[in-house]
Amino acid sequence: MAAAMSTRTTNAAGIELACEVTGSGEPVALIHGSHVADGYLPLVDRPELGGYQLIRYHRCGLGQSGRPQGPVTIEDQARDCAALLDHLGLSSVHVVGHSYGGAIALQLALDAPDRVHSLALLEPALLGVPSAATFMQGIAPVIEAYQRGEKELAIEMFLQGVGGPNARAIVENAVPGGFDQAVRDADIFFQIELPALEQWTTTFDAAAAKRITQPLIYVLGENSLPLFAEGRDLLHEWVPQTEDLLVEDASHLLQVENNEAVARGLAAFFKAHPLAVKGASG
Repeated sequence: MAAAMSTRTTNAAGIELACEVTGSGEPVALIHGSHVADGYLPLVDRPELGGYQLIRYHRCGLGQSGRPQGPVTIEDQARDCAALLDHLGLSSVHVVGHSYGGAIALQLALDAPDRVHSLALLEPALLGVPSAATFMQGIAPVIEAYQRGEKELAIEMFLQGVGGPNARAIVENAVPGGFDQAVRDADIFFQIELPALEQWTTTFDAAAAKRITQPLIYVLGENSLPLFAEGRDLLHEWVPQTEDLLVEDASHLLQVENNEAVARGLAAFFKAHPLAVKGASG
């Protein structure tokens, strides 16, 4: 299990957010996806990212951060990230969002464009694509397992659905304690995040996406579901400056499966779109 995060701040609702800042250089905010709050741990020590300040935090309700008492929207999560940047004294950063975190990164770019210098989206959760209905039908048994109280089974089924039959072992090998962490946080995904994502999907459309002017790269796993390839195509249509990175030998777990390729691609993207550091963490 990962050590306790060293930095604490609170969001607008007074909920504590846990954060860890490592390295120095241009700041990079890492917004994790659902389930495994420590999903970025495999990137922290990658030498390719050694020249960057990595800001890894646990989103509201997950990992070491506090639990909400009611609904939490994608917009709320974007505000949380902005509040964390304020706490760290950072005016503008590179933003990396994986899966659910990709949706939050997109919303942050819309709500606080000056805070987002560049966007690296690791298979963001975009449900407005043709195969989304099939995907949602596919996770119906997952939801049923959760509703029966079988949280461990539900999490394993979900991870296998997006990451293949060995997904649990892949997570446990790369992120010690990561699977158990996901089981502990299952209520947040099924009760709060999944409904919030479905609601956000109705508002993030072509008109909203055209407001995104930052450099953007879409990171896709070679073995990922059609849902994510279609998401890449949709962003190319809506955000013309979208660049591509294909990660070999990886599915939706991306940085957990092939951290070297992801780190190398991110470093190249940041280098191509440099940011002068305007602040430093405390």
